[in-house]
Formats: sequence, C-alpha cells, structure tokens
Amino acid sequence: MLKIIPLGGLGEIGLNMMVIEYDEVMFIIDAGLMFPEDYMLGVDIVIPALDYIRENRDKIHGIILTHAHEDHIGALPYLLKEIRLPVYGTAFTLGIVRNKLVEFDLNQYVDLNLVNPGETFLIEPFEIEFIRVSHSTIDGVGLAIQTPEGVIVHTGDFRISHNADKMKNTDISSFARLGEKGVMVLMSDSTNVEVKGYTMPELEVAKNLEKLVTAAKGRVIVALFASNVSRIQQVIDIAIRSHRKVIFNGRSMEQIIAVATELGHIQCPANTILDVKQIGKYRDDEIVIITTGSQGEPMSALVRMASGTHKHIKIKKGDNVILSSKDIPGNEKAIASIINKLYRRGAEVVYSKIAQIHTSGHAHQEELKMMLNLIKPEYFIPVHGEYRHLVIHARLAEKQGMPRENVIVAEDGDVIVFDKDGGRIEGHTHTGRIFVDGKGIGDVGRSVLKERRELSEGGLVVVTMVIDEETGVVLYGPELISKGFVFDSVTGYLVDDAQCVILEIVEEIEPGTEARIELIRKKMQKALKQYFAFTINRKPLIVPVIIEV
Repeated sequence: MLKIIPLGGLGEIGLNMMVIEYDEVMFIIDAGLMFPEDYMLGVDIVIPALDYIRENRDKIHGIILTHAHEDHIGALPYLLKEIRLPVYGTAFTLGIVRNKLVEFDLNQYVDLNLVNPGETFLIEPFEIEFIRVSHSTIDGVGLAIQTPEGVIVHTGDFRISHNADKMKNTDISSFARLGEKGVMVLMSDSTNVEVKGYTMPELEVAKNLEKLVTAAKGRVIVALFASNVSRIQQVIDIAIRSHRKVIFNGRSMEQIIAVATELGHIQCPANTILDVKQIGKYRDDEIVIITTGSQGEPMSALVRMASGTHKHIKIKKGDNVILSSKDIPGNEKAIASIINKLYRRGAEVVYSKIAQIHTSGHAHQEELKMMLNLIKPEYFIPVHGEYRHLVIHARLAEKQGMPRENVIVAEDGDVIVFDKDGGRIEGHTHTGRIFVDGKGIGDVGRSVLKERRELSEGGLVVVTMVIDEETGVVLYGPELISKGFVFDSVTGYLVDDAQCVILEIVEEIEPGTEARIELIRKKMQKALKQYFAFTINRKPLIVPVIIEV
C-alpha cells in the first residue's frame, strides 16, 4: 500500500511538509515554516508538529526539497536537530540550507546531496526525478516519483513562464512525457487558483522597472524578496544600462547574493557593486540600492531607512522607492505604514497597486489547467493552499474532465492510500503547529497565548497578601499592583472596593479548611474578574501571590 500523508500545507499557506510511504520506507517532501498570525502574540515562527516523524524515524530515508523558500525549508533545522537525515536538493537550495545549518551548528552533521534538474536518484523502492519549474526563486523543481503502485507527480510551487533564458522556464516537455507514459497521481500547487488567466511575464516586469529607473532623477531604491534572484539580476542589468552603481543592503539579501553569485546565477561586473559605506562618494543619479524590507518587517533595511535609523542611508526628497513584490496577507498594515513614512520623508514610492512591477511565482488558472491536461492523471490531489483554494482547484480539475470520485481534497493529517482498490482517504494521523518563541520550541501553547492576549487587552493585576498559617489572619495586604490596568484618581475607589472583595473571601473560608490558600486564590481570581468586568468592563489577568507565615 502506498501512502501520502500531508503534515502541513493543506489548509494553510506555509508549513509545507509531506510524507510518502510504501511498506517500511518513507521520505519527506519539504519542511516549511509559517509566519505567525495575529493571535500568536510574541511567536517568531510556526513549524509543523513532528509527532508522526518521530514515531517513524527509523523508516525515514531522506528529505527532498523542492525550492529555497522559507515555507518549504524553514523548519528543516528543527527537524534535523532531532533526526539526522540525508537532504536532497538543487545547488541553490542546498546553498541556502547550508547557511541555515551553520546558524544552528548543524552543518557538519548533515549529509547534503546535490541533484540537478533532469537527474534521477533512488530511495528504494522509489525512483525520484527532479523536473525544472519556474517560480519566484531559482532552482525550483517538481518531482516525478516512480512507486510500486504507479507514478506520482508533485509540481512544487510553479508557474508556466516564457523567459528569454530557457533554463529558467518550467520544463513542459518533461511533464508532457510523463503524461504520455501515464501518471497515477498529480499533486499541484493551488496558491493562485482563484486568479484567472496567466501570470504576467517577467519580461513585462523588467520593461516597467526599466522605465521607472530611467525616468528617475535621484537615487533608486528597489525593495524585493531576497530570494527572487531573477528579479535581482533584472535590476542589476537595468542599473548597468542606466550607468548606475549597485548597493546590496540587508543581511538576508547579502547572504543570498553570495550563494547566487558563487553558482553563477548573479552576474555583475565587480566595478558595478559598491559597499554601502561608499554611497556618499557618488551622485544620487548614479545609485541603485537593492534592499530587503518590502513587507515592512521590523528592523529590515527599508524600515530603518524610512524611520531614519539606518546607519548609512537616509531617505530624502528626490529618492525613488520601488516595492517590487506582492503584499503577503497579514502584512498590509506594515506595508502601508512604511509607504506613508517614505512619502513623509519626500520620496516617490511605486508599488504593485499602482504599477505592474511584480508578477507571481504561482500559476494562475490557465496554467493550472495546462498542467492538468499535460499530466492527464488518474487521481488529482490539490496541495499548497488554504481549504478554499483546494476546493476551487478540485472543481477546476472536474471541469477539465477529471471524475469527481478521483479528485481527493485532503487536509493535514489525512492518510491518502493507493492500492489495488484505488485511491482514497483512509484514517488520520496527528498533526499540529509548534510555536517557536526565541529559543523556546513548543513551550508556548494555546494557554500561554491566551494569557498574552488577556495581558494585551486587559492588563495585569497582582494581589499580594501575607496570612498567618495558624490563625488564618491577614498580616499584610491585600496590596494591589497593576500594569496596563491603571488605578488613577478617577478610579481610585476600585482599590478599596477590590480589597473588600478579597477580605470577604478570606473570611468566608475558615482556618483549617483543606487546601485553604489554593481555594482563596481561585475564588479571588474569579471574584475580582467579575468585579472589574461589572464596574469598568475590563478583564485584567489576576495574579494572586499569597504567602503563609
């Protein structure tokens, strides 16, 4: 029996991780993270729960990476900390992974295996072929997996583009070849299934960027995703044609540029690149700055520029800032804030809502239809997307002639099986989300997030009281200290009334009562919450500190 088990990425954007299993052999496709949602206060990143991986660690023979985006490789160091497995990927993907492993002190312990697009390798009984796909980062691949039950095609994140450089286009001929031979299962990227038509060609983006740079009288600052190496090369080429020097700014940008340059994906004459410290030696119309911060990330290079805290670059009148990226859901407010700050400092700002300066790395509807028609699978499983994306993609497949019973809409944890009786969902395994907060992994749960939310909304009230252990008499207090829940002159009566509420509870519970202190603590929390909610409609977090002497 062949099993496909998604552990993340089906029902959400990010957390992409999937297990392919046959008999006693398993391998993992991708190990991605997700950035925290609004309610995840203080959380840095989110990774998939690894329970199923731990339970089957002796059966897992490797991890295959489709490309170098964080939602596909970000959880890899956390997984490799627990289980040392061989990792398979393309040159650029492994270059980015290598930098991550250095940060986690894992680089000397992990076996990284280079596989180029078009090459095949074995994880018995599986034979896996890498197929080049175009995406918003380079060296992305889809997978053709030969299994004892049939062929699985996993597209990875893809679009069907037409670049001047053929080596950056999705390898349509290989997908068509697989379709002609017969494919049992197609798993296809659903991220942009709601968008009709085709993705805009990168050549169109390049033309629009060149118009903006050519027309600019002052400095040009282009903010984009550091992983979008092809776009970075476009900007470099435009800068050279415009007789401008290039400055790279931002830690992640510099790391990715180093990897991409070493592999030959970034080509730029040495005399074109400047160190940021040299910026004052050139006229404004001789400078292009390529930077991070297009999403308004705190402490990113562009945010520091807009806030006036960047050590070397101060935004000024005459600067031209181009945000060549899309707005990731959840970042809209941060992006709007940075645009406002840039305008306040006198810059001209161009972004995707007012100019066509970005194109998606994910296939639109017509490209998704083309993939379905090329592969002609027996079964179809939409992947990579929120639940509505999966359903819409499933309906698109049905309109293309797929039988409804052969279209499987699965979610994280569903066990999808294929055997002589066909394909179906049969059972469920545990999945979930692990919150990473600082150096803590998994120690922040929903109860902690609930407390953080209560603190952020209602503040904190600490009640300190000392009680005589023998007599039960209050020797000190109750003293109330608040943070974010102010007892000022207008509401000063609250202190006296709250103390009365507490003392009544102490009197109600007689000395000698079993677990008296714990009982007082619980009743005090409940009574004070009710009192504050009734009097001023606030719900602070109540922390009683009761000491017996």
